[in-house]
Amino acid sequence: MVSKKKASVVVDVVKKPPLKTKEYEKELRRLHVELVKLQQWVVSKGLKVCIVFEGRDGAGKGGTIKAITERVSPRVFRVVALPAPTDKEKTQLYFQRYVPHLPSAGEIVIFDRSWYNRAGVERVMGFCTPEQVEKFLDGAPVMEKSMVDAGIILLKYWLEVTPKEQERRLRDRINDGRKIWKLSPMDVKSFNLWDEYTVARDAMFAATDTAWAPWFVARSEDKKRVRLNIISHLLTQIPYKEIHVDPVELPKRKIGKVKPTNYPFRFVAEKF
Repeated sequence: MVSKKKASVVVDVVKKPPLKTKEYEKELRRLHVELVKLQQWVVSKGLKVCIVFEGRDGAGKGGTIKAITERVSPRVFRVVALPAPTDKEKTQLYFQRYVPHLPSAGEIVIFDRSWYNRAGVERVMGFCTPEQVEKFLDGAPVMEKSMVDAGIILLKYWLEVTPKEQERRLRDRINDGRKIWKLSPMDVKSFNLWDEYTVARDAMFAATDTAWAPWFVARSEDKKRVRLNIISHLLTQIPYKEIHVDPVELPKRKIGKVKPTNYPFRFVAEKF
């Protein structure tokens, strides 16, 4: 049953010291091993997993998804980040463009933003009407119930960041030439709409936080901690076992029967 209670996210907690890089990398390595085990289990059992990541600009969605996927197969862990809808897609049923990307057996699909664009950025930026938002909030639980009934394991994560930390990250994108591409004109327009996004978020939670597809909120003030927390949580939501794999041994290799070639290779300059 859909909960209609007023949604609220509390972020005022005791701030923990930053996680040390060595400690983070050690724990991430352990979790990566578990993700590989999960991957093998999903393929073996033909499971269908769909993971949705939502949150404000700068909340850390991209970094978290990268941490999840950097040591697993992209053929199993498939990331979907759809661009703005085309003119044709704008005339379709709203959920229609997302359905082809849902997981088949043996796949884990991660949506870097999803159909919840309508409840967030489209609503706040005026890209849709209030009536369209209302229809979406009424229809999303129904669609997600049909997904779950069809055997899809659906996980929805909201990354919660404070205004102060969000601003720090957005300014860091401006000042770091490696990150400037992350700052879109939409991010700049959204910067002064914090309260509007809060209203939209709470309405989304109230309408779509269901028994069959609940929202999980992760505090993302510390990027390293939120990545570890989400991966750890994710692993608890999909029961899995380690698949036995026979030990692999490389055969003896015979080298030296072919003489070195004198072809004039164009070697890359070794500047480092």
